[in-house]
Amino acid sequence: MNLFTMECVSKSYTDKLLLDQVSLGIQEGDKIGVLGINGTGKSTLLKLIAGLEEPDEGSITMGRRVEIIYLPQTPIFDSNLSILENVIAGKKAKEAYRNIEGEARAMLMKLGITDADAQPAHLSGGQRKRAALVRTLLTPADILVLDEPTNHLDSHMTEWLEEYLQKWQGAFVMVTHDRYFLDKVTKRIVEIDKGKLYNYEANYSRYIELKVQREEMELAAERKNKSLYRIELEWMMRGARARSTKQKAHIQRFEALRDREKPTVDGQVEISSVYSRLGRTTIELAHLSKSFGDRKLIRDFSYILLPGDRIGIVGKNGCGKSTLLKIMTGVLEPDSGTVVTGQTVKLGYFSQENELMDESKRVIDYIRDVAEYIKTVDGMISASQMLERFLFSGSLQYSVIQKLSGGEKRRLYLLKILMEAPNILILDEPTNDLDIATLTILEDYLQSFEGIVVTVSHDRYFLDKLANRIFAFEEDGEIRQYEGNYSDYIEKAGALPAEETVKEKPKQEWKQRNTERLKFSYQEKKEYETIEEEIAKLEEKIEKLEQEMDQAATSYGKLSELTKEKEETEVLLEEKMERWVYLNDLAEKIMASGGRI
Repeated sequence: MNLFTMECVSKSYTDKLLLDQVSLGIQEGDKIGVLGINGTGKSTLLKLIAGLEEPDEGSITMGRRVEIIYLPQTPIFDSNLSILENVIAGKKAKEAYRNIEGEARAMLMKLGITDADAQPAHLSGGQRKRAALVRTLLTPADILVLDEPTNHLDSHMTEWLEEYLQKWQGAFVMVTHDRYFLDKVTKRIVEIDKGKLYNYEANYSRYIELKVQREEMELAAERKNKSLYRIELEWMMRGARARSTKQKAHIQRFEALRDREKPTVDGQVEISSVYSRLGRTTIELAHLSKSFGDRKLIRDFSYILLPGDRIGIVGKNGCGKSTLLKIMTGVLEPDSGTVVTGQTVKLGYFSQENELMDESKRVIDYIRDVAEYIKTVDGMISASQMLERFLFSGSLQYSVIQKLSGGEKRRLYLLKILMEAPNILILDEPTNDLDIATLTILEDYLQSFEGIVVTVSHDRYFLDKLANRIFAFEEDGEIRQYEGNYSDYIEKAGALPAEETVKEKPKQEWKQRNTERLKFSYQEKKEYETIEEEIAKLEEKIEKLEQEMDQAATSYGKLSELTKEKEETEVLLEEKMERWVYLNDLAEKIMASGGRI
């Protein structure tokens, strides 16, 4: 059954055409994800569906009794009502056995809001979004329209919402950057690209394949049209004197080819690595503790950031993740413990909230305030060129910031941080409000970035692609370390029995360094004396395996066996190299303090 129809709709914002003669139908049970680069009109499309905005052209129709409920990016609450009263206002259970108030309290608790009777003024921005999500889900509706529902949800909350929407009997349309979430809950992708809508009957993974096929078909058709155009152009240049029907058809075909709409390649956020030299001393955290009131957020945490670190920080909302970043960057002081920052450290801190921007300023001037030119691996690049790489076209560069969408402002703020050429990047929820195209290129950039990256994120896909070590906030301020990405962490943390989680140390806890214990243990001393020889043997083994692989190039079975052995040896070598860095750092500190090895 058709619930909603949009036909030949156009919509502009100021002088920018967002939607150009687009059509969309929503059927019962549709599970739709809306994708597109920031500023292309995703939120505008949702508002049109929700009836909050009217189209400039075209028509919108829906069933007589179709109910649509909308979750905005920035929800509004009645300050005279409690959180619970805001959530359940005007709602009555269709079934006599349902207890709406009880369901609301349970869902609020699930999303980390424990005091449902408090006033909404006491809620943080993230809590307001989560309370609004509960209000939306509890409202009887045929179509849910959700704008960034996964923002401000930790991993457990996101998994809960996944299960809820998988069981949802109605239709929904949503904008989200969470690719794992899209994969699990959507069955259809609607992409906004240069004012047009493209429909894909697929989840996110399948959409990627289908989009590539569409673009390849468009480019193939364009190559054919170019060839025909050259032929027709030659004919026109020779001169068409006759006025026969055949000649008129030639002219019409030439004009159609000349005036055709040509496919354009998507712009991409291409970021050359901008990096300042980093010395031996990075950031050293020693026995940090931090509490707010009776609540212990961080308890006796020590770590020295290592060259090449890609650290993902995870934990429930409000557990202290952002607090740890603020202590690292010097925004907050710890209750106890020390933070030592090297003289060559140049921090780039991308906070959850954009810095206060002068919105009357032009986009290009905001970036020029940092630098007119910046040195990259590609040579000297101007502020204007960097903006182009960040999808800010020439006309947009001279627009005032006020005209940008929320996602475009977020992208601009990120560019400003990277233009400062940091060597340690501290990122607090970098995936919030960034479109998937921007996220994909940011991930590629971070993988080639020569400095250190520390990020708080609930985006599981982002952490899987980026992190090589996870700091997990657990009970009573304890922070535990896990080697690998987010999926590795889930596997290791889930495999530990509850009592082991408290009593046992992670296998490689040597990486969480105690900076006051300036002496080798007996085992460390033996290891320090032999580790270079062990590394040399592993390197020799890899070299030998490579030679054997060259000789076995025609034997698939033997080659497969040697390849596997080489990969396993490379993993061992990497672990030994990391251990060598730790032991040498500790040895230098022992010597510097007057001790003996």
